[in-house]
Amino acid sequence: MQFTQSLGDPNFHTGTPENDQRLLRDLIAFYVVFEGIFFYVGFTQILSMGRRNKMVGTSEQFQYILRDESMHLNFGIDVINQIKIENPHLWTKEFQAEMIKLIREGVDLEYQYAIDTMPRGILGLNSDMFKDYLQFIANRRCAQIGLTEQFPGVENPFPWMSEMMDLKKEKNFFETRVTEYQTGGTLKWDEEQ
Repeated sequence: MQFTQSLGDPNFHTGTPENDQRLLRDLIAFYVVFEGIFFYVGFTQILSMGRRNKMVGTSEQFQYILRDESMHLNFGIDVINQIKIENPHLWTKEFQAEMIKLIREGVDLEYQYAIDTMPRGILGLNSDMFKDYLQFIANRRCAQIGLTEQFPGVENPFPWMSEMMDLKKEKNFFETRVTEYQTGGTLKWDEEQ
């Protein structure tokens, strides 16, 4: 097969509008929904325990994971927005409506997870709080990629989660020590003789 266009040719294209739109849809599904909405119920549940000095080590690990997911999300949103800038013909009203539906379905699925994991609530958390939180997050995700807010007026019931996402950058995972747990070397055993 011989290429008739060079990479320096401004008319060089690698795909069809349908395939390009499919790529954009897949990027939104992965970065906005998967990285940006899914798992936030679980993150909040564990980080809430850490705030109560329970499961502190696990909570700290979740902070690192959440920070990592936030970096993935920001990278993906940059890619999505750059594709939109370079290919405005892909960002049709119909496509935007499809992406809104995708995001709303993501919120519904993650909310169902909240219902399943805390049907009666626990430690001051309940599924209704997560509905608000997921809608708040979805509004932010929509704004980040240029879609209209889907849940007007919803507020963040967990403002402390923003602080958790901004884990101190100078803290190094490999240099921290968990001191809240007793280790086998510090246990005192009764000696029988």
